Amino acid sequence: MDRHDGPQVTQRWHSIRCYLLLCLILAPAAAATEPTRNLLWVTLQTCILTKRMTGRALPCLAVDLGDKDRPGTAVLRAPGQATHVVVMPTERVVGLEDPQLQQRPGTAYWQAALAARHYVTEALGGRLTAYDVGLAVNSIGGRSQDQLHIHLDCVQPSVQAALQHYASTIGSTWAAMPIALQGSRFFALRVGADQMRDLNPFAALGHLPGRRTELRDTSLAMISVSGESGTRDFVLLAYRDPEAHAEKLLDHACTALAKAAAK
Repeated sequence: MDRHDGPQVTQRWHSIRCYLLLCLILAPAAAATEPTRNLLWVTLQTCILTKRMTGRALPCLAVDLGDKDRPGTAVLRAPGQATHVVVMPTERVVGLEDPQLQQRPGTAYWQAALAARHYVTEALGGRLTAYDVGLAVNSIGGRSQDQLHIHLDCVQPSVQAALQHYASTIGSTWAAMPIALQGSRFFALRVGADQMRDLNPFAALGHLPGRRTELRDTSLAMISVSGESGTRDFVLLAYRDPEAHAEKLLDHACTALAKAAAK
């Protein structure tokens, strides 16, 4: 780029670089090499700097710098995916296995993710409610980035149907699902709507059957189901595998809505 190029050209090149960077950031874990695992962290620093200097959050959708009582968070949209967003801490938190998530920050980050569901529903023109948005966090082997990021998007129709079918059998302690979801056997735990304010799903993983040291191989998701009294409860789902990838329970194409719109 010539040094005499105008500000519009400079801005265009900056946007292209950001887009290419984000494509690498949210690539499948299998495609990532070690040097790329901090790209999300680098992009996050750009969002934070832009927020502090201009009041805008680019290339993120939003940045909350937090305060002494509340940790900061940022929201980023996946490139080329209108409904897929990720929520992440502004502080360094490597991933689901990070010990600090067992304490109050874990609750705060999950609440921030719940509050960000409107980015998904708004992208769909209100055809989806916040209860229809699923959340997921991948394991160290199932993710491409070493900065905690919570995925938000539509839920796979078959997964939603299966959870609704078995909802009445899911209790308040971890138990194995009777069927596989997207090819994996998950443990499930039901959480009432009145418990959501204080929910720390990362701490809940400490009660998952098996050794707590296996958190690095654990992946987590949360999906809403209808209760018997018409309320909306939530199901926490977790499984262990060296490449555990609960994000597969989400549907980045929002297939159910696409089929409904085509009719």
